[in-house]
Amino acid sequence: MAQPSQLTPEMLVPRLGDYLIQKGHIKEKELQRALAYQQEQIALGHTCLLGQALVDLKLLEPDSLDQAITEQILQLRGALQAANRSLERRVQERTAELQEALKRLNELNQLKANFVSNISHELRTPLTHIKGYIDMLVTESLGPLTDEQRHAITVSQRSTSRLEGLIDDLIMFSLASRGELSLKQEPTDICRLATLSIKASMQKAEDRGVTVHEVVGEEIPLVQADPQKISWVFGQLLDNAIKFTPSGGRVVMNIKREDENLVTISVTDTGIGIPSNRIEEAFEPFHQLDSSSTRRYGGTGLGLSLVRQIVEAHGSMLELQSTEGRGSTFKFPLLVSPLSKGETVGSEP
Repeated sequence: MAQPSQLTPEMLVPRLGDYLIQKGHIKEKELQRALAYQQEQIALGHTCLLGQALVDLKLLEPDSLDQAITEQILQLRGALQAANRSLERRVQERTAELQEALKRLNELNQLKANFVSNISHELRTPLTHIKGYIDMLVTESLGPLTDEQRHAITVSQRSTSRLEGLIDDLIMFSLASRGELSLKQEPTDICRLATLSIKASMQKAEDRGVTVHEVVGEEIPLVQADPQKISWVFGQLLDNAIKFTPSGGRVVMNIKREDENLVTISVTDTGIGIPSNRIEEAFEPFHQLDSSSTRRYGGTGLGLSLVRQIVEAHGSMLELQSTEGRGSTFKFPLLVSPLSKGETVGSEP
């Protein structure tokens, strides 16, 4: 039975035989003889390294063996140190390249955010004038309108309202991109905000033949949130769900208390869903999953990106679960307001 081998310097040296021949310590025939002897010893159950076989056969002096092993170990150490230096240099170079690329990317993102902000503000000024005159026409302050004119002005009024919303989204995106998205968090009646958002989306849902429902759990407390920003989030999630749900589909906003510290809000639809390998793309700004010239659904591609940024600014995380052809669920928690712990919406203090 073979005895356990002990670690020796020779074990650290690869191709010792070739090195000894190269240095003139042994010849090829002597190497082959030593290798055969080594195999015989191993077959007998003895541990036998090549160097020991050469010494046992008196083909090599122990001092010469030690010298050769030491030389090879030193060479290996030098090669390893050189390789490490080369690797460190390559890592430093690559790190510098990545840092420069990141710097340029940040500069481009900043330029893009500044461009979007400037254009948005420039668009808002003439739009304000257009909207003002349309309002005057609708109220017939500038004279009576025929039925055809009234219909045309009403359509124009809806279009200017939509354009105004898009410009506001662009401005909010530019602020978020520059890290200037401010929140005014306060104790907030999340159920009331949800109800108002659903009412605001009802007309669009009816136009598309989609039903919208609100499911509220028991004893929902006030949460700590920015009411304006969270209302915007609700509106975007509902608008997104309605837009991608076919006629006859269903959208549900659910609010429930997870525990004493969290209230979870979710919006679920029975729409077209998102392929599992493209879920993260849904949050990319200015990106549409269907980017073809014949795409069925409009939009700037900013909505979900801003929703995620606003939710994360509240210290929360937006979760998306989706199955292609079956629908999607957007869900995020909000912290219960410290001022309302122990109380629920509508309860007596």
